[in-house]
Amino acid sequence: MNSSGPTRAAACRTRAPVPPSRADSTTGITVYGCEPDEARLFREMAPRLGVVPTITKAAVCEANSVLAAGNRCVSIGHKTRVTRATLKALGRAGVEYLSTRSVGRDHIDVSYAQSIGISVGNVAYSPDSVADYTLMLMLMAVRHAKATLRRADAHDYRLSETRGKELRDLTVGVVGTGRIGSAVIDRLQGFGCRVLACDNRPGTGADHVPLDELLRHSDIVTLHTPLTAETHHLLDRRRIGQMKPGAFVVNTGRGPLIDTEALLPALESGRLGGAALDVLDGEEGIFYTDCRNKPLDHHSLLRLQELPNVFISPHTAYYTDHALRDTVTHSLVNCLDFESGKTWTG
Repeated sequence: MNSSGPTRAAACRTRAPVPPSRADSTTGITVYGCEPDEARLFREMAPRLGVVPTITKAAVCEANSVLAAGNRCVSIGHKTRVTRATLKALGRAGVEYLSTRSVGRDHIDVSYAQSIGISVGNVAYSPDSVADYTLMLMLMAVRHAKATLRRADAHDYRLSETRGKELRDLTVGVVGTGRIGSAVIDRLQGFGCRVLACDNRPGTGADHVPLDELLRHSDIVTLHTPLTAETHHLLDRRRIGQMKPGAFVVNTGRGPLIDTEALLPALESGRLGGAALDVLDGEEGIFYTDCRNKPLDHHSLLRLQELPNVFISPHTAYYTDHALRDTVTHSLVNCLDFESGKTWTG
């Protein structure tokens, strides 16, 4: 359960790689799904490296693949699934390298892309962004922050009938100890809690145990493993049933790591103490959009949001200034390394 996947070999945990001062010749890259803050950084940083960016806010698709014509490299966001038809169209446009501005590559059929001659890369960014957010979610969960804030918004300032818990009195289970999972463990050391970890490459700073044992003994379970065929619904009905009564689950990894339909009854019945979910199975098309004035076609999400012990945020743990600058830098360096024949591992 290596949480850093293909980025495990990345060097410094909080520092982007040092890019060349300038490329020997001009290189082009088409940047899809580029938000205004990203676009500003691409326009600021690309000329310094001799890269000419073609930037569009539109997500990559078959229809706009022509924007990549003349560029062997493209950069895409993580918010949209890349279809085989889109990959074919990019290939016809001459694309040979696709870099996603994310650690995860589960929105891309990597094997198919490689079969048609397109290499796929990802980026590393500061793991501190997600690690900080994960600790915040843990603290919010064990202090029942959602219910407290709801009451305060309604001008009900009485204390809750349920007292909060202190992290030093708890056991936290970290599933996946790559760059982000390790950063979470580093932070947990300062709270004095016991830390258990599960990964196929044991690291330091925690007691490494099998997953079933971690679930039985952890008061909080936090997920930092990549989404693969093996980890899809890693927390299924059986494993959720193994968790300690009253335990909390935190997910800042990928939504499908948890079987939401199995999680819901455990939360609604009170068997689990609560959940803090920054990602959700079926979030595509909902997270990152304004749904205030339209029906929400996600029954599980609606049920979760009704619960006072469940906190939902829209896949935002990574969203910091530092991480964004890392992401743009790595995207450009990936392109330059590909053009120069180097192998970039993120």
